[in-house]
Amino acid sequence: MKIWQSAVLAVVLAALSACGPSPPVATGKNTGPHPALPAPETSLIPTAEFEKARPWKDGEQPTAPKGFVVTRYATGLDHPRWLYVLPNGDVLVAESITVPVPPHGLLDYIGNYLRKDSADVGVSANRITLLRDSKGTGTVDTRTTFLKGLDQPFGMLLLNGNFYVGNTASVWRYPYKDGETAIADKGEKILDLPRGGYNNHWTRNLFARNDGKKIYVTVGSGSNVGENGADNEFHRANILEINPDGSGLRVFASGLRNPNGLGYAPGTSDLWAVVNERDMLGNDLVPDYLTHVGDGEFFGWP
Repeated sequence: MKIWQSAVLAVVLAALSACGPSPPVATGKNTGPHPALPAPETSLIPTAEFEKARPWKDGEQPTAPKGFVVTRYATGLDHPRWLYVLPNGDVLVAESITVPVPPHGLLDYIGNYLRKDSADVGVSANRITLLRDSKGTGTVDTRTTFLKGLDQPFGMLLLNGNFYVGNTASVWRYPYKDGETAIADKGEKILDLPRGGYNNHWTRNLFARNDGKKIYVTVGSGSNVGENGADNEFHRANILEINPDGSGLRVFASGLRNPNGLGYAPGTSDLWAVVNERDMLGNDLVPDYLTHVGDGEFFGWP
């Protein structure tokens, strides 16, 4: 880093340390078809907050709603990023993390400094671990490496006797037999995807259409607000659709800055998605959201 950049960084970090979070939008007013949105912040230094990661203390656990109890199911996982439950009850855990990249400007240096204690950047384990509770007691009695040597895996899907993995730059398909605890087959790549992405936008989720004839693939944007140009956003900020063999690629929905969770509303064929929105406008602007997603819809990003 150049001397002038170091000086500016010190001033900005000092200002950030003095900034408090914006007051949140009142509960109940930020849901529905016409949510109340706060005005953009106009301060020179935007609000930026990163959580400090720490392990659970002995006996500590999340606070559960009345009638529920939270117990520890598995430990020693290397940044568990996504879960998938097989029909037999086996739980698959994608262990992967954001890989650090060299900073390209002052904002990158600031972001790297502020997130240094968040434990969300590191060496990715690049594997999927299987957890089995064969007795239904809530205790894992079988733990195996289901797949390894992956590339920042996230989304997982079992469809028609095949197991699919959403790596950050590709979708892979492997033959799967009911009950097996590891996949030895080398598999096949069925789709290339744009690699990496802005902040945590390397995740690629997978979800099958309810008739099993199509697979949806989520791809987050390559930037915050398109600042790297349109070419950098090809097939990004999209929910893509493919056939189970990887053919027939098309954009199902667009303008979704970073879509992650996908699912159907119970008892319907209505697809919904959770979307992470843009930064730097304020603590509650633009809010992340859960939305119904229709074929061909555009959601406004950037």
